[in-house]
Amino acid sequence: MKEKMTENSIRLFEKKGFSETSIQDIVESIGVTKGTFYYYFTSKEQLLMDIHLAYIDELLNEQEKIIQILEKSCKDKLFEMVYMLLKSIKTKKSSATVFFREMKNLSEEKLAQILPKRDEFRNRIEQLLKEGIECGEFRSNLDTSIISFAILGVANWSYHWFDPDGEKTDQEVARIFMEMILQGIEAGR
Repeated sequence: MKEKMTENSIRLFEKKGFSETSIQDIVESIGVTKGTFYYYFTSKEQLLMDIHLAYIDELLNEQEKIIQILEKSCKDKLFEMVYMLLKSIKTKKSSATVFFREMKNLSEEKLAQILPKRDEFRNRIEQLLKEGIECGEFRSNLDTSIISFAILGVANWSYHWFDPDGEKTDQEVARIFMEMILQGIEAGR
Protein backbone atom coordinates (compact mmCIF):
# COMPACT_ATOMS: atom_id res chain seq x y z
CA MET A 1 0.00 0.00 0.00
CA LYS A 2 2.85 2.39 0.82
CA GLU A 3 4.35 1.83 -2.64
CA LYS A 4 1.02 2.37 -4.36
CA MET A 5 0.44 5.55 -2.38
CA THR A 6 3.92 6.79 -3.23
CA GLU A 7 3.53 6.06 -6.95
CA ASN A 8 0.14 7.81 -7.10
CA SER A 9 1.56 10.76 -5.16
CA ILE A 10 4.44 11.10 -7.60
CA ARG A 11 1.98 11.31 -10.49
CA LEU A 12 -0.20 13.81 -8.63
CA PHE A 13 2.78 15.96 -7.61
CA GLU A 14 4.00 15.94 -11.21
CA LYS A 15 0.59 16.89 -12.59
CA LYS A 16 -0.71 19.34 -9.96
CA GLY A 17 2.42 20.27 -8.01
CA PHE A 18 3.21 19.42 -4.40
CA SER A 19 1.51 22.49 -2.90
CA GLU A 20 -1.66 22.01 -4.93
CA THR A 21 -1.99 18.31 -4.07
CA SER A 22 -3.77 17.61 -0.79
CA ILE A 23 -3.56 14.50 1.33
CA GLN A 24 -7.25 14.07 0.47
CA ASP A 25 -6.31 14.01 -3.25
CA ILE A 26 -3.74 11.32 -2.53
CA VAL A 27 -6.01 9.05 -0.53
CA GLU A 28 -8.94 9.49 -2.93
CA SER A 29 -6.70 8.51 -5.86
CA ILE A 30 -6.29 5.02 -4.38
CA GLY A 31 -9.50 4.72 -2.38
CA VAL A 32 -8.17 4.73 1.18
CA THR A 33 -8.62 6.94 4.23
CA LYS A 34 -6.39 9.63 5.66
CA GLY A 35 -5.70 7.21 8.50
CA THR A 36 -4.05 4.89 6.00
CA PHE A 37 -1.91 7.79 4.77
CA TYR A 38 -0.79 8.63 8.32
CA TYR A 39 -0.02 5.00 9.03
CA TYR A 40 2.76 5.18 6.42
CA PHE A 41 3.78 8.87 6.49
CA THR A 42 3.98 11.44 9.25
CA SER A 43 3.18 14.24 6.79
CA LYS A 44 2.94 15.13 3.13
CA GLU A 45 6.47 16.53 3.41
CA GLN A 46 7.72 13.18 4.72
CA LEU A 47 6.21 11.54 1.64
CA LEU A 48 8.00 14.09 -0.57
CA MET A 49 11.21 13.40 1.32
CA ASP A 50 10.84 9.65 0.74
CA ILE A 51 10.38 10.32 -2.99
CA HIS A 52 13.50 12.48 -3.06
CA LEU A 53 15.60 9.96 -1.15
CA ALA A 54 14.52 7.06 -3.33
CA TYR A 55 15.37 8.99 -6.51
CA ILE A 56 18.79 10.31 -5.46
CA ASP A 57 19.82 7.06 -3.74
CA GLU A 58 19.07 5.09 -6.90
CA LEU A 59 21.13 7.54 -8.97
CA LEU A 60 24.02 7.35 -6.52
CA ASN A 61 23.96 3.55 -6.60
CA GLU A 62 23.95 3.49 -10.40
CA GLN A 63 26.73 6.06 -10.52
CA GLU A 64 28.85 3.99 -8.14
CA LYS A 65 28.44 0.94 -10.38
CA ILE A 66 29.69 2.99 -13.34
CA ILE A 67 32.69 4.27 -11.39
CA GLN A 68 33.65 0.73 -10.40
CA ILE A 69 33.98 -0.49 -14.01
CA LEU A 70 37.76 -0.50 -14.18
CA GLU A 71 38.09 -1.33 -17.87
CA LYS A 72 36.17 1.79 -18.97
CA SER A 73 37.90 5.07 -19.75
CA CYS A 74 36.93 8.28 -17.95
CA LYS A 75 35.27 9.47 -21.16
CA ASP A 76 33.20 6.27 -21.33
CA LYS A 77 32.23 6.54 -17.67
CA LEU A 78 31.18 10.14 -18.20
CA PHE A 79 29.01 9.06 -21.13
CA GLU A 80 27.46 6.32 -18.97
CA MET A 81 26.63 8.86 -16.26
CA VAL A 82 25.01 11.29 -18.72
CA TYR A 83 23.14 8.41 -20.34
CA MET A 84 22.02 7.16 -16.91
CA LEU A 85 20.54 10.58 -16.12
CA LEU A 86 18.66 10.68 -19.41
CA LYS A 87 17.54 7.09 -18.94
CA SER A 88 16.21 8.01 -15.50
CA ILE A 89 14.15 10.74 -17.14
CA LYS A 90 12.84 8.12 -19.57
CA THR A 91 12.06 5.48 -16.96
CA LYS A 92 11.30 7.71 -13.97
CA LYS A 93 10.23 10.98 -15.58
CA SER A 94 7.62 11.70 -12.91
CA SER A 95 10.11 11.09 -10.09
CA ALA A 96 12.74 13.21 -11.85
CA THR A 97 10.25 16.04 -12.30
CA VAL A 98 9.21 15.89 -8.65
CA PHE A 99 12.85 15.70 -7.53
CA PHE A 100 13.98 18.77 -9.47
CA ARG A 101 10.83 20.87 -9.30
CA GLU A 102 9.57 20.19 -5.77
CA MET A 103 12.81 20.33 -3.77
CA LYS A 104 11.81 23.88 -2.82
CA ASN A 105 9.01 22.39 -0.71
CA LEU A 106 11.35 20.57 1.65
CA SER A 107 12.18 22.14 5.01
CA GLU A 108 15.78 23.04 5.78
CA GLU A 109 16.00 19.96 8.00
CA LYS A 110 14.94 17.69 5.14
CA LEU A 111 17.11 19.54 2.60
CA ALA A 112 20.07 18.93 4.91
CA GLN A 113 19.61 15.22 4.13
CA ILE A 114 19.15 15.63 0.36
CA LEU A 115 21.71 18.29 -0.56
CA PRO A 116 24.77 16.30 0.59
CA LYS A 117 23.65 13.40 -1.60
CA ARG A 118 23.17 15.73 -4.56
CA ASP A 119 26.61 17.21 -3.86
CA GLU A 120 28.11 13.72 -3.66
CA PHE A 121 26.74 12.93 -7.11
CA ARG A 122 28.29 16.11 -8.54
CA ASN A 123 31.57 15.58 -6.67
CA ARG A 124 31.92 12.13 -8.21
CA ILE A 125 31.60 13.68 -11.68
CA GLU A 126 34.18 16.30 -10.74
CA GLN A 127 36.52 13.55 -9.48
CA LEU A 128 36.05 11.63 -12.72
CA LEU A 129 36.99 14.77 -14.67
CA LYS A 130 40.12 15.16 -12.53
CA GLU A 131 41.06 11.53 -13.19
CA GLY A 132 40.52 12.14 -16.90
CA ILE A 133 42.88 15.11 -16.75
CA GLU A 134 45.51 13.08 -14.87
CA CYS A 135 45.46 10.29 -17.45
CA GLY A 136 45.43 12.68 -20.41
CA GLU A 137 41.88 12.06 -21.63
CA PHE A 138 40.75 15.63 -20.89
CA ARG A 139 42.47 19.01 -21.26
CA SER A 140 44.60 19.98 -18.29
CA ASN A 141 43.17 23.49 -18.01
CA LEU A 142 39.56 22.51 -17.31
CA ASP A 143 37.75 23.99 -14.34
CA THR A 144 36.40 20.65 -13.13
CA SER A 145 33.98 22.26 -10.67
CA ILE A 146 32.27 24.43 -13.29
CA ILE A 147 32.31 21.65 -15.89
CA SER A 148 30.65 19.21 -13.46
CA PHE A 149 27.88 21.73 -12.79
CA ALA A 150 27.49 22.31 -16.54
CA ILE A 151 27.21 18.59 -17.29
CA LEU A 152 24.54 18.19 -14.64
CA GLY A 153 22.75 21.29 -15.86
CA VAL A 154 22.59 19.96 -19.40
CA ALA A 155 21.48 16.47 -18.38
CA ASN A 156 19.15 17.32 -15.49
CA TRP A 157 17.28 20.12 -17.24
CA SER A 158 16.30 17.59 -19.92
CA TYR A 159 13.35 16.49 -17.81
CA HIS A 160 11.62 19.67 -19.08
CA TRP A 161 11.84 18.90 -22.76
CA PHE A 162 13.13 15.39 -23.44
CA ASP A 163 10.47 13.12 -24.92
CA PRO A 164 11.57 9.47 -24.62
CA ASP A 165 9.10 8.59 -27.37
CA GLY A 166 10.29 11.44 -29.58
CA GLU A 167 12.61 11.61 -32.56
CA LYS A 168 15.80 10.87 -30.57
CA THR A 169 16.37 8.07 -28.07
CA ASP A 170 17.89 8.68 -24.66
CA GLN A 171 21.14 7.13 -25.90
CA GLU A 172 21.24 9.37 -28.98
CA VAL A 173 20.64 12.47 -26.87
CA ALA A 174 23.39 11.34 -24.46
CA ARG A 175 25.80 10.97 -27.41
CA ILE A 176 24.89 14.46 -28.68
CA PHE A 177 25.47 15.87 -25.18
CA MET A 178 28.81 14.09 -24.92
CA GLU A 179 29.94 15.34 -28.31
CA MET A 180 29.07 18.88 -27.24
CA ILE A 181 30.75 18.44 -23.86
CA LEU A 182 33.91 16.87 -25.25
CA GLN A 183 34.30 18.77 -28.54
CA GLY A 184 32.28 21.95 -28.14
CA ILE A 185 30.33 23.53 -30.94
CA GLU A 186 33.06 25.55 -32.63
CA ALA A 187 33.71 24.66 -36.29
CA GLY A 188 37.07 23.18 -37.22
CA ARG A 189 37.76 21.47 -33.95
